[in-house]
Amino acid sequence: EVQLVESGGGLVQPGGSLRLSCTASGFTFSTSAMRWGRQPPGKGLEWVSGINSGGTVPWYADSVEDRFTISRDNAKNTLYLQMNSLKIEDTGVYYCAPTWAGARGQGTQVTVSS
Repeated sequence: EVQLVESGGGLVQPGGSLRLSCTASGFTFSTSAMRWGRQPPGKGLEWVSGINSGGTVPWYADSVEDRFTISRDNAKNTLYLQMNSLKIEDTGVYYCAPTWAGARGQGTQVTVSS
């Protein structure tokens, strides 16, 4: 059974930073491309970043390019998202998932507010 546990969210002021983590189990993490998505209040899920299985090829949505950095540690079955220069519009519940599956964890809440 695929299990994904996201953590690291919180309340931060605009311009601040957070680092999200996602611990995966129940599938072969090291051979799975992974992605981060977010769901703003009252809106649908938006995939904002992804990375290949080897951790060498990231991609980013235009809305987070140059502010977010995705990475992974295959030895720890963990995916990360470093978020800098946070904006109010980055607020939402953040989820991780392998690219062959939808969001399945409980997510972690990120709130950017002054």
